[in-house]
Formats: sequence, C-alpha cells, structure tokens
Amino acid sequence: MSDKLNILVFGAGAIGTYFGGSLVLAGHNIIFVEQPKMVEQLHEHGLRLDLTIDERRKTKDAFVIEPRSFVIEPSLESALRFGPFDVALFALKSFDTESALEGMKPFADKLPPILCLSNGVENEQAIARVFGPDKVIYGTVTTAIGRRGIGDIVLEKLRGVGIAAGHPLSEKLVTAMNGAFFKCRLYPEPHGMKWSKMLTNLIANPTSAILNMTAAQVFANKKLYKLEIDMLSECLAVMKAQNLEVVDLPGTPVKALAFATQLPLWLSKPFLSRAAGSGRGAKMPSFHIDLYSGRGQSEVQYLHGAVVREGKARGIPTPVNELLTHTLLALTNKEIPLEEYANQPEKLLKALVGLKV
Repeated sequence: MSDKLNILVFGAGAIGTYFGGSLVLAGHNIIFVEQPKMVEQLHEHGLRLDLTIDERRKTKDAFVIEPRSFVIEPSLESALRFGPFDVALFALKSFDTESALEGMKPFADKLPPILCLSNGVENEQAIARVFGPDKVIYGTVTTAIGRRGIGDIVLEKLRGVGIAAGHPLSEKLVTAMNGAFFKCRLYPEPHGMKWSKMLTNLIANPTSAILNMTAAQVFANKKLYKLEIDMLSECLAVMKAQNLEVVDLPGTPVKALAFATQLPLWLSKPFLSRAAGSGRGAKMPSFHIDLYSGRGQSEVQYLHGAVVREGKARGIPTPVNELLTHTLLALTNKEIPLEEYANQPEKLLKALVGLKV
C-alpha cells in the first residue's frame, strides 16, 4: 500500500467534510457516499474548509476544494466502482448506525476495514457483528467542528484524533492523519479510549436538553451540579467494573475530569464548568440541538443508555443516567411536551428522588 490512500467516507456532514476535505488537501483519493440531494449541491459548490485557527497551516483564508478534486456518489454501490479502498471512515450519529449497516451488508466483500469515529461505545461492536472484528478500527475525535452549510465547515477547537492500536492499518492511518494535520495519537487499548471519550460527551448534555438551559446555567445550580457529578460517577463505576482505565485524549485531560468527581463540589466546579463549555463555545450541547431540531431522534440512548445497559449487566446502579435517558427519550418521542421540564430543575430533581425510592 502506497502513502497515497484510497478512502471511502460515509457522509459529508461536519466530521465527514473535515476529514475527507483535509485528506484531499493532503493528497489522498477521497470518495464520499451521501444522500442524492446533497450530492447535487456538493457537485456544484465543492467543499469549503475554514481551518484558519490551525497555525501550522499558515493561512488566513479558508480552503476551497473544487468538485473535480474528489468523488461524491449517491449510493454505496456506485461509490464502490472507485475501489478497491484502503480504509473507510464512519462517523455517523449512533442512531443512524443500524440502518447504515443494513445498507452496507450486501457489499460486505468489497468493503475495506472501517475506522469508526462515531461517539458512543457500541458502534464498533455493531460493525464487528456485521463484517467481522478484523474489519473495524476504533477511533475517537476530540476536535470540535462547526457546520455552516452543506460541505462548508469551520475548525472551532483543534484537539486531535485517537486511533486504537492492534489493527494492521493502525500505524499507517496515524501517519496519514498526522500528514493531514489531525494531531493523531495511537492508543494501546480501544475500550478505555472510547469510554473516556464518552465521559466527556456526557457532561451537561441531557440536562441542558431536558431543562432547555445552557451548560453554564446547569452548572450554576448547586443541585444540578451535584446531579452532573453523580451521573459522571456512575459512568466511572461502570468503567471500573469493566477494568477500563480513564485515559487522556488528544487535547482533552480526561483523567483530570475523572479526578474532579472525587473532590468537594466547590473545588471541582470551576474545572468541570470549563470542561462543559470549552468545546462548545456559545453552542448548545448536541442533545439540545437534536431535540429542538424536531428530528425525532437522540443519541442519549447510545451514550447514557449505554452506561445504564452495562451497569445492569454488571450489577452497578445507574439511577441518574437512567432518569436522564428515559426523560430525554420521552421528550424526543413527544410522549411528554417540551415544556414539561423546561426551566424547572426542581421538577427533574424530584423525579430522580422518586426513581431512587
């Protein structure tokens, strides 16, 4: 395999555009698979990557990548005509994983190993069940990417990428990623890496959506802050039961985050408040964005819900994660109205007390 990779990218959303576009700039062959309506726009306008905060690139202008510099196809079948591929990048929302894998099944023999960059801790296992463990590579993304429009992204916070060791392609991918300015690191243990990333995704995410409050507002409330600590502590207990170590991720001190849960609340609050807001800027957390977009889907069942499922399997109580998961899913499914808990912290806290009784 040469240094120039032939890469299949599932989706041209924020992460797909950032990775695919950056790899095009680094000289690799990129073939996107996207919905037909987006294919037309990308064929017309190409990609625009605002990577100006990365001082290594030494530019004050966004990169505009012409459509002729990459391939964008409306189906996996048509995209596979440009194979064989060295690797595929998979960074879909977790609630899209199952349907995506169903669509990929008929082409299993033509698919390369898949680097999974999705949030959550169950996507890689799902990929392995369908295509075999040799076809999946565990990955994480801690860099924050904003999406201004179709094929138009902005690098908001450059942290990096983690790739698990152990696969024949792992080291080759780290080299390629670093050649594309991703700040990539190799990790010896995949599950600790993925659970550590998920730990950072949990902070003030469902509470913000349920209560229609910013992360800062959540942390300003002493009782809600205690709720956040209890939620993180449950996740850490479940990790401990699996003998998984918390690891620092690129640009993300996860060990310090975990340690902060053991400190007195007044001492840990400043650190966790910064951790909750630093990667989001003025944006609301992702669960809030998904809920108020009206799309009718939420990743909460794949993040906090994963904590609950693993906790039950190992006899670890997870009442806070269970409450947050069930409540946000009920709001998402319109079983209760959005205003049910909006700006009513005491009502949510009362529901937790009732669940523990």
